[in-house]
Amino acid sequence: MSSDSPLPQNPVIVGFGGVGVDLLATVESFPKPDTKNRTTQLKVQGGGNTGNALTCAARLGLKPRVISKVANDAQGRALMEELEAEGVDTSSFVVSKEGTTPFSYIIIDNNTKTRTCIFTEGYPPLVPEDLSRTRLLSALNGARLAYFDVRMPATALVIAQEAFRQNISILVDAERPREGLNDLLDLADYVVCSQNFPQAWTEASSIPRALVSIILKLPRLKFVIATLGKDGCIMLQKCADAEDSQLQEVDIDNSLKSLTTRKDDSIATPTCIASNVTKFRAEGIGSVCGRLYFGTSEKIPPSELIDTTGAGDAFVGAVLYAICANFSPEKMLPFASRVAAAKCRALGARSGLPYRTDPYLASFIN
Repeated sequence: MSSDSPLPQNPVIVGFGGVGVDLLATVESFPKPDTKNRTTQLKVQGGGNTGNALTCAARLGLKPRVISKVANDAQGRALMEELEAEGVDTSSFVVSKEGTTPFSYIIIDNNTKTRTCIFTEGYPPLVPEDLSRTRLLSALNGARLAYFDVRMPATALVIAQEAFRQNISILVDAERPREGLNDLLDLADYVVCSQNFPQAWTEASSIPRALVSIILKLPRLKFVIATLGKDGCIMLQKCADAEDSQLQEVDIDNSLKSLTTRKDDSIATPTCIASNVTKFRAEGIGSVCGRLYFGTSEKIPPSELIDTTGAGDAFVGAVLYAICANFSPEKMLPFASRVAAAKCRALGARSGLPYRTDPYLASFIN
């Protein structure tokens, strides 16, 4: 989709990780054990963190390439066709002659607006030997950014190491601690993580303190974002060129509390509240020079909230666009929240993803 506004100078990104088929069933309330229930709505759609994030990025105007694996079955063929129709390049897919394509059963509770995922892995899994060097180099050629959801870690590391050698920036989507995650994080320029990840990975006593720990543990990192669902997001950006000696140390938990008190609850659209460049202290962990951001989420009227499946993937897809378009954090966080909110107004991870021409995004893209 084109728009009056120019596309990023280099819109090519590469994503590696999970793709699959989502079987979505909406029910009035979550089933009790040993009962029979009827769906109020049923949908079959492509899914998986990487498939969803890249679909989002493609609708926003990027040119994503995906590296993943499916089986040569009806689901695998439909999944690839859906991605291609969205503008995602699937030429680097590995297709196994036998086996099964990954899929998920997703139950959406219409009463609580929650979703429960039951995931079945594909077989056989993608291993480094499946990916020829020619195919890898072709996928990475000219890319601005590489995205990883930390699935299939051995292969992910091979791809990330090559991206690193080619000076391609790397974004890691960290849902939870997984096998192989630490090796990928060591190469990352950007991290977007779930609400529970920072403390689970660092054992810090709060999310802000955990973000300081993450920045200190990963010297390459430019920023880390923790998404908080309806409570918005927190971002810590490292400012390497700041003069440490000129900055007074401030406790980061207190800094976040100060930012959140500036939130205007009368505003329904997403906003971003930023600190000045500061030396943030986390007691017992260390200090980081940077800026702290608190992003609010969009207030979605209950009548419009349909399904939160893939909201985090939509947020990440928008962050991928924002990096390529050189958005400031003050623009990036409300933009990503806006895209995620649009997704939540339709069933499934992809139906509600906005296009760059959508008037809903005009204040950001035009």
